[in-house]
Amino acid sequence: MRILSSIRCTFRATHFASFARSKFAPSSRPPATRTCSLFRLRELPVFSASYVQLAFFKNIPATTMGAGGSKNGEGEREKKKSTKKGEKETAAIATPAQQQAAEGAKESGAAADGVGYVECAVAKASEFGENEMKEVELEEKKVLVIHQNGAWSAMGAKCTHYGAPLIKGCLGNGRVRCPWHGACFNTTSGDIEDFPGLDSLPLFQVRVEGDDVIVKADKALLSNTRRTKQSVVASVEEDKRTFLIIGGGPASVVAAETLRQEGFKGRVILACRENVLPYDRIKLSKAPNLNADSILLRPAEFYSSHDIEVVLGKEATGVDKEGKKVKFSDGEEISYDKLLLATGSKPRSLPVPGFEGNVLLLRDPAQANAIATMAEGKRVVVIGTSFIGMEVAAYLCGKAASVSCIDIAAVPFERVLGTRIGKMLQGMLEEKGVEFHLNAGVKEIVVEDGKVTGVMLPSGETLSCEVVIAGVGVVPATEFLKDSGLPLSGRGEVVVDGNMCAEGDVYAAGDIARFPLPLIGDSASIGHWQLAHYHGRVAARNMGGREETYSSIPFFWTVLFGKSLRYCGHALSWDDIIFDGEPEEMKFSAFFVKDDKVLAVCSLNSDPVVSQAAELMFQGKMPSASQLRKNPKLSSHL
Repeated sequence: MRILSSIRCTFRATHFASFARSKFAPSSRPPATRTCSLFRLRELPVFSASYVQLAFFKNIPATTMGAGGSKNGEGEREKKKSTKKGEKETAAIATPAQQQAAEGAKESGAAADGVGYVECAVAKASEFGENEMKEVELEEKKVLVIHQNGAWSAMGAKCTHYGAPLIKGCLGNGRVRCPWHGACFNTTSGDIEDFPGLDSLPLFQVRVEGDDVIVKADKALLSNTRRTKQSVVASVEEDKRTFLIIGGGPASVVAAETLRQEGFKGRVILACRENVLPYDRIKLSKAPNLNADSILLRPAEFYSSHDIEVVLGKEATGVDKEGKKVKFSDGEEISYDKLLLATGSKPRSLPVPGFEGNVLLLRDPAQANAIATMAEGKRVVVIGTSFIGMEVAAYLCGKAASVSCIDIAAVPFERVLGTRIGKMLQGMLEEKGVEFHLNAGVKEIVVEDGKVTGVMLPSGETLSCEVVIAGVGVVPATEFLKDSGLPLSGRGEVVVDGNMCAEGDVYAAGDIARFPLPLIGDSASIGHWQLAHYHGRVAARNMGGREETYSSIPFFWTVLFGKSLRYCGHALSWDDIIFDGEPEEMKFSAFFVKDDKVLAVCSLNSDPVVSQAAELMFQGKMPSASQLRKNPKLSSHL
């Protein structure tokens, strides 16, 4: 463990009963506790005083408690006290941190023996600038300390999605953004505000004495890198409504969790078409050999403990919006008070001879596992240089006997990323032995004696192979809505407003939603993993009566041979691409510009540029193309 000068470390474990008697006896109870609900002492285990103090403040409004928030509706930020010149600066202990510690102790049921907190001076206040964060060590655990707008906070140091070090991310206005995939965490509460990921960060108490920055942490919370927000228990006596969610992706899971976290006590039903619990679908194209149980978003116990009814193998076949009922393929009808549609998309097929039944598609774990098994040692042709197609091709390098990619485009990803970046990605696969057949479509899947033997191109050339995989895009899974009377786009997307509401009590989220995107001043349908999470939360909050409007910045990434290409924003077309660095050298940032406005940013080996760009876009402070041509370093604009 790093030794810091002038470090003071103390460890205390205090018996809860004596603490409660001394602090909350009727004669000494502080005025604020008059509005609190008190637990009976005999019902509680013995806790350390460090994390029981705020257990009583369950019913105080968020503004009284100083619960954190942000621009996009996470509550009111804790008001900061100014320090007079010459006075010793002392930052108040963060109330949300105490509350989290109390909740963590209550859930663990741990006794005082061996349980408590650690308190250490971890850094010097003079080492921090304004709006700066540093990673420090406490009990050999990483903690992120933040100094912003004169206030201090301390929280978990790793993103709850895939564990990225947040110190390498971007400090925004009251929140930290992950450098890898753009998830955001409130610096006052630790709550997750943008996605991907489901859990929040643990928050620790912090204060400044003299020049010492002192962090005080519950040891149990310190050992965890994530925190699940508290939820209410269902009570049909208090709320007889039923909220029905159709779909098994991240939008559905986030929506179900958000409903409980926001206080909805009625029935929450999650109807999934697949026979597996919701899982991390984006891992399938990068590692199709994964078992479904290893990539579940939540275990079965989570849903039962949060009173979320999950029904598997339940495919919707129709919606009666007037009667407020959804019909399923098994003939059952489920009535709802409010409905969220989040059925995602399905792989597109090609209308060519031999395609049906002979080409592998990738949408679920069974299909992914079939690709991994059947392609081993075989000659493989991948139709389409989509992100899924290219990720699968990259995975098969060194496993299949050969890999060839076919696409009608001249350059992979040219329509989305431009020619230079597309050629760079193509080169990455070519270096691993992948052959490309571009400007070429597919005329026929050649099948002999029931087995695939090749793919015929329009030129008449046939690529010999035993396995064919298609990644030629997706279409919204909304066929069951064609007679519903709900507003649908020409592509079949459900048209929603900024609250993710389609009509009346029907909402839509994720791949199937066409929603207003302020960044481009128009509606869009974007099939990003991050965006589906965010849609689910916005929809759930509005379903529960808390008005919230979409305000996220789309964030996407792809991984080829361990290298991550990141992208934020949305650019269907552009006038120019401003490069900082060279794609050919595998290290660059690219700014997609139209009418002097930056619509999207892409990078490789240049973190945290895309996270910085997403935060600047979110704040409405993204520099213009003219400014970027003079200075493309985004850190100077934050």
